[in-house]
Amino acid sequence: MSQLRFLLSVQNDNNDYQIEQVKSARQAAARCGVDLEVECAQDDGILQSQQLLHHIQAGAASRPKVIIFEPAGSTTLPHVARAAAGVGIGWVVLSRHADYVSELRSIPGIPVFVVAADHAEIGRIQGRQLGALLPRGGIVLAIQGPAHSKSANLRHCGLLETKQENVQLRVVKGQWTEVSAQKAVTSWLALSTSRGIDIAAVCAQDDSMAIGARQAFEQSTHELRQSWRQVPFLGCDGLPRTGQEWIRRGLLASTVLNPPTAPVAIELAARFLQHGSMPPALTLTVPRSIPELEALNRKTRAAAID
Repeated sequence: MSQLRFLLSVQNDNNDYQIEQVKSARQAAARCGVDLEVECAQDDGILQSQQLLHHIQAGAASRPKVIIFEPAGSTTLPHVARAAAGVGIGWVVLSRHADYVSELRSIPGIPVFVVAADHAEIGRIQGRQLGALLPRGGIVLAIQGPAHSKSANLRHCGLLETKQENVQLRVVKGQWTEVSAQKAVTSWLALSTSRGIDIAAVCAQDDSMAIGARQAFEQSTHELRQSWRQVPFLGCDGLPRTGQEWIRRGLLASTVLNPPTAPVAIELAARFLQHGSMPPALTLTVPRSIPELEALNRKTRAAAID
């Protein structure tokens, strides 16, 4: 049997999570005997659509057996998905729900499904982390992803579910990058309305934005009653070389491990093509707190005694 060929389309090549997606996808492909090609959409949904159509419209011998993609724009490219299915290419959506999946799953012989993070649970975990770190509550600067991002909105809703009533949020928007968060927080700190506010914590929806926020505080002349170095910074993604390393170095107080979705998609699609086992329409990865919530509680109690 010839080696399976998959195409992975990622949003960009400068975000820590996207970089880890590619790295872990290549490892999964090697385990599953899959020849993996990677395309980068440069955060451009139109470019992503063109790239994918180029592969779909290629000769039969050159086409991938499965396309796995994380949408770079505001849609999940339903016309491209139908074009792929029409020529027998499997279609897997990462990190976004797609209404057309049930329709395409009726086509025999091709895997069609979604693998997504449980974004609402990620937000709930961050709310619990704030409860552990801030038993007395306070004002939290919350750094969200782009307004159009469903994952950002789900994480925020989850945070609202579990945060304590004595925690008040001040929200700014970033673009899932360190630089965007640094700019957003720098602008917020320059506002007259932010003067005199005690920030109890900074809670970002990914680790790179948490670090960008930290840099903004470090470079700002904004007056806080307490040193900004006493403010806990919370992130998300928890990748070994970034979020987890930043916790070890004391730059972040906590993060949420958001396992990459691409390796799960590769393993499920390969299993279908090799053994005929159709994956569920939706598979959610399982996030967890780093450090564990009890460890955060113990650290807070110890600091209170000191």
